[in-house]
Amino acid sequence: MPELPEVEALAHHLREHAVGKTVFRVDVSSLSVLKTATPPWTELHGREVTGAGRFGKHLDLVAGDLHLVVHLARAGWLRWSDALSPTPLKPGKGPISLRVHLDAAAGPGFDLTEAGTKKGLAVWIVRDPEKEVASIARLGPDALSLDRTGLEKLFTGRTERLKTALTDQSLIAGIGNAYSDEIMHMAKLSPYATTGKLSKGALDGLSEAIREVLTSAVTRSVGQSAARLKGEKRSGLRVHARTGLPCPVCGDTIREISFADKSFQYCPTCQTGGKPLADRRMSRLLK
Repeated sequence: MPELPEVEALAHHLREHAVGKTVFRVDVSSLSVLKTATPPWTELHGREVTGAGRFGKHLDLVAGDLHLVVHLARAGWLRWSDALSPTPLKPGKGPISLRVHLDAAAGPGFDLTEAGTKKGLAVWIVRDPEKEVASIARLGPDALSLDRTGLEKLFTGRTERLKTALTDQSLIAGIGNAYSDEIMHMAKLSPYATTGKLSKGALDGLSEAIREVLTSAVTRSVGQSAARLKGEKRSGLRVHARTGLPCPVCGDTIREISFADKSFQYCPTCQTGGKPLADRRMSRLLK
């Protein structure tokens, strides 16, 4: 799933290539991706793109007083083209759910695509994302806005495990399964650590790891020109999706905890005092 770094890279690309251009036409191939009906997508036609940003893992394209907000879910992506086909999309055909033409029918623009059969890509057209998009309204502070003091305030009195807390968007916005593994590994903390019991030293290390992991990943993603070619996130990761491989820090074997549709990875030597965690497949850790 695209997380904060990838979504920030897409927003960066739109700021560089879409801002200042005019929305010529929006083609919708899959009506199911639209989560709002009013205003209609045709209201975007003729509007100048004035900005691009994000709310957590939501991408936001700004056109005057309207926002095209996108959540890419697990398998969605934004693909930029310098010259889109002017032919309207055929409903329900292929992986493209929505296309935005800029300046002209055959001009530049982008497609919102989704692979696989499990569909989760979502698009909203609203005037106030923070009020009108429920999943944005309940977001916690952005992960890159948190300093050590803010992190301590968030965790005080809480009893959930660290893995759960880092991926809870209502607590901290932007971190998902992959980067939470990387953050905990860099901070040398167990995924099962209790958030409210972290020491001051642990909070210092966690705060530094959040900033270092995410800013480095943003730099990598921007460098890969994410909107033109979906970069391989795994290339910059040290533990996530590396089950069975040696830890690049200590050489121990990376272990995995599996659930019905998710898994996470960690290094026993770096994070859990050398002891493998119990693989409780019925655990509610990630729910």
